[in-house]
Amino acid sequence: MFGILGPNGSGKTTLLKMISRALDFREGSIDVDGRPLTQYSPKQLARMMAVLPQHGEQAFPYSVKETVSLGRYAHQKGWFNSWRAEDEQVVEKVMEQTGITHFQDKSIVELSGGEKQRVFLAQALAQQPRILLLDEPTNHLDLSFQKELLDLLKKWAVEEELTVVSIFHDLNLASLYCDRLMLMENGEVLIVDSPVEVLKEERIKRVYKTQIKNHPHPEIARPQLLLLPEDDGVHEANLTIDSRLLDVGRDRIVLQSPVTLRTMSSGITGAGIGWHSSFVHRVVPMEYDCSDHKAEMAEYLEDNGFLPSETVGMMTAVPAETASYQLFEGDGLSIFIIVSAGNTQRDRPRNINTWLFINGRISEEAFIQSALTAAEAKISVLHELEGSGSGSAGQSTGISTDSICIAATQQGRTTSYAGTATPLGKLISEGISTCTKQAILNYRTSKSTFKHL
Repeated sequence: MFGILGPNGSGKTTLLKMISRALDFREGSIDVDGRPLTQYSPKQLARMMAVLPQHGEQAFPYSVKETVSLGRYAHQKGWFNSWRAEDEQVVEKVMEQTGITHFQDKSIVELSGGEKQRVFLAQALAQQPRILLLDEPTNHLDLSFQKELLDLLKKWAVEEELTVVSIFHDLNLASLYCDRLMLMENGEVLIVDSPVEVLKEERIKRVYKTQIKNHPHPEIARPQLLLLPEDDGVHEANLTIDSRLLDVGRDRIVLQSPVTLRTMSSGITGAGIGWHSSFVHRVVPMEYDCSDHKAEMAEYLEDNGFLPSETVGMMTAVPAETASYQLFEGDGLSIFIIVSAGNTQRDRPRNINTWLFINGRISEEAFIQSALTAAEAKISVLHELEGSGSGSAGQSTGISTDSICIAATQQGRTTSYAGTATPLGKLISEGISTCTKQAILNYRTSKSTFKHL
């Protein structure tokens, strides 16, 4: 599958028309299977190549099956009395594959744009071509039919040894399905290469003259391009996340942000990379045991007025009042940190949950480095308090119940790095060390007080 990309007016459709001989070319040459295009008769070319135009129009009210059957003309020796069993089998097969069998007796003029598109694709496939030329094949198709059509074309390309050459306006679909891409601009070929090479962020910004962000697909190794709309001015300028937004209750700690924050989390809800505005640290009984804690947590959030899709939710048996939180500032940066630390079960190591709110814009690299820097600071505190030779310190640094959330306002200038030697990293190290140590001491004090009582 070969995709042709380019902005409007770049020459994509003109090129496709010249390849199909619908338009003469004045310079250069086009060879098909080692022969100049001009040496093929129309019928010979029809056996080699089929075309699905951008807007299929039908001048006569043929039925769907009659329209598809016209695709067999190139394989017939004469127009009359030449219909064979093979022709019938091919027509039935392509109608089934394109999902149009159930309305094969309908008139083509009665169909929607998407249905017509599938009919004309079936007609092209009935030619049994070696090369299929498509101009925006997913035009008029809804999401499910776009996927079905492109999955089918990909399968045919492999199983039928079919070469598919298609124009795409949707760069993401082209990236997902094409083996190679060609990018055009002002009638010129800029690059022919793999999707990863063609869809470079700066190149697409320049050619399409718009702001985009290149981001890898979450499931397969293909790039996806995200549009960046103009700032709508609704977001609160110079927002600072601090204790004013914090509510520490008996059974939970809640931070509600007035804007959605970019997050990286290992929470029960809101795990992974995302955007969230609510942060809930729930306190459960020491003996809490639930076979499906994720579903139960989501139900808890909904019952208490939080949308699970917008909430990073964590869980602990550590009392909420022992948590430590503080705003740290330095070098023009500020971060707000909340740490809860203590033993969640009598015979288990301690559980440490960490929230790190960064008042600023950080890169994806800085998100990862922030988590590493925070983990290093936490481990340092544990060794300091428990002794580097103690087995309990080593156990408590990597237990599965530890959770972390890094959240950034994504406002203001960008900070690209958060390693331990950077200004942001130093602030994180200081903040995590201070709050983790204080949270552990708070918990020890509360535990000692409880025993005394």
